[in-house]
Amino acid sequence: MTFRLGLTGGIGMGKSTTAQMFRDLGHPVWDADEAVHRLYAPGGAAVGPVSGAFPSALRDGAIDRDALKAVMARDPAALDRLGAIVHPLVAEDRAAFMTSHACAPLVVLDIPLLYENGYQTQVDGVAVVSAPMHVQRQRVLERPGMTEDLLSLILSRQMPDADKRARADWIIPTDSLEGARQTVDRIVKEIVARA
Repeated sequence: MTFRLGLTGGIGMGKSTTAQMFRDLGHPVWDADEAVHRLYAPGGAAVGPVSGAFPSALRDGAIDRDALKAVMARDPAALDRLGAIVHPLVAEDRAAFMTSHACAPLVVLDIPLLYENGYQTQVDGVAVVSAPMHVQRQRVLERPGMTEDLLSLILSRQMPDADKRARADWIIPTDSLEGARQTVDRIVKEIVARA
């Protein structure tokens, strides 16, 4: 039986780096953000419906994420409309991944809004990546196109870090790469021992 580990945490908390640590140990990782990139690419399932709702986001047959960010910055309600279009497509992508890895002992589902969207009921355990707030802000504000206002909007849509940590089965501190790696190793050993 495959153990489905939900990996989550707020923006800039280090999910991508932590997910790679699980990959490095040989465990398949499904990444919600990568799924969205595939859906937004030319020929992706989201291109038609997203460009229909947000025409300015269509560039060269694909959805331009920076153009979408600009729309979100001007119209906070647009985030809900976008979610209604994209979330079902992402769920289909995740289901296909699970089917293709049905024999793996452990799969990691990297889902930034796991708790916010109620996906904790679809996994067997949750690991939350966490870093101090000043580290989070610094990481996020270094990203191209990110502004204080957009960061505030994103954070307002995410469950506070303390709440996520309180609900988690495991917490992975990401302020140190070595500490995060040791925690990932421990989590994998615990899950494998249960199997």
